[in-house]
Amino acid sequence: MRSRSGHFFGPSMVAAFIMMLNDGLAILLAFATALVLRAMLYEKVAKFSGIIHGIVGSPLDLLYLAWFILAYVLVARRYGLYSSIPLSTGAHELRLTIQACLNAGLLLCGGLYMTNSLSISRALVLLLIFSTIVALCIRRSIWRLSRYRQFERGLDTRNVVVLGTNHLSLALGEHIARDYRLGYKLRGYVTAPGCSVNHDVPEEEILGGLDRIRQLARLHFIDEIVIAEPCPTEQAIRLVEEARDLDVDIRAISGYYGELTSQSPIEYLGLFPVVSLHRRDPRTIALALKRVVDIVLSMMALTVAFPIMLVLALWIRFESEGPIFFVSERIGRRGRVFPCFKFRTMVKNAEQLKKNLAAQNERDGILFKMVNDPRITRVGRVLRKYSLDELPQFFNVLRGEMSLVGPRPPIASEVEKYELEHFRRLEVLPGLTGLWQVQARGDSSFAKYIALDTAYVENWSFWLDLKILVRTAEVVVRGTGT
Repeated sequence: MRSRSGHFFGPSMVAAFIMMLNDGLAILLAFATALVLRAMLYEKVAKFSGIIHGIVGSPLDLLYLAWFILAYVLVARRYGLYSSIPLSTGAHELRLTIQACLNAGLLLCGGLYMTNSLSISRALVLLLIFSTIVALCIRRSIWRLSRYRQFERGLDTRNVVVLGTNHLSLALGEHIARDYRLGYKLRGYVTAPGCSVNHDVPEEEILGGLDRIRQLARLHFIDEIVIAEPCPTEQAIRLVEEARDLDVDIRAISGYYGELTSQSPIEYLGLFPVVSLHRRDPRTIALALKRVVDIVLSMMALTVAFPIMLVLALWIRFESEGPIFFVSERIGRRGRVFPCFKFRTMVKNAEQLKKNLAAQNERDGILFKMVNDPRITRVGRVLRKYSLDELPQFFNVLRGEMSLVGPRPPIASEVEKYELEHFRRLEVLPGLTGLWQVQARGDSSFAKYIALDTAYVENWSFWLDLKILVRTAEVVVRGTGT
């Protein structure tokens, strides 16, 4: 079964969809600007009423505007302007943006010619194209600067390994590690089959051979492999086949595999020309819908539940000593640590008491759970029964650290004991609820817990999320939580 977990849960896919929407809004702004400029040119003096009339436009203007926006998005996508792989430089991105605007303008003019639309102002068309170029270049410059700030903080970067240990491999790896603006994080080097190891490459950065690529992809959450030292074509083909199963992008230094990349355009990874051997096919729209649902439902839930949360906070504060909220460090998507918020349901020194209760653990494997846990307070039992202790986690969802649906976020001590297949569940955002919570919440088997999380990762769909949310509502109403 093919897993799509490596890409459609990634924030880069949401970013691509948001960029398309932002480009559409920028073109609408450019259209309004073009109408105002046309009114000013024709009337000589910019009267307020004339401007307002110009901004509204005619239905035919709006029809051709929709065609222009569609044409631009299609051309920009063809140029890789919405790709999750960052473009080499800002100047290159702006050049492609201008080129996409001009091509979309030609398609607009072609549409006007084919439909013989003489009523459409040619001046308006020229002003629209010019205004669009200005608006999109400004928007993309601002977007790139904001992305640089994220990359500098280590957010939304792509994990990459370099296949090869020759001098070119070392130069490429050092270039990736040195320039954070590329949006990559170098995980290390993989030795090419039949090639000697360059002793200039730090030994601790050599992850292993190509035969371990599946394990390395899971352990290091690899997004991309760059072939910097040529290996036999048959080996490269097997690597591409494995990359399809792992959902990993494969690129190679330009000129290595001409027979495999004759139709692939030359791209740039920083200063190095590369070509794509395999590119993942993301579910951009489905992932964007998932994020929209997360934001909308979380805001609605927090708005409706605010009075309840206020009462619960006062109840917790007056019943026992300690803080109202329990904040624990959890391991999120791709191993990122984040603070997970919950209402406190245990006594103040619960973590110290846990050591004395280890022998009474009712779960197998590495999870800890007791039905009659003496550390739980009276209000805590009510909160857990109806899952009210997890209400503050809607803030984690709004912050993008969690989703409404996904695997449970583990703690660091659990992840330290993970086996290789367990890391699959860390490829996606953790969730407030998931398959395990609605199907086997009372099951003490760790294997069942992992199997359900893995099934969710491999079979994810927007509709599966909706089904889980509906079943979660039933669990909460019935009060079957623990």
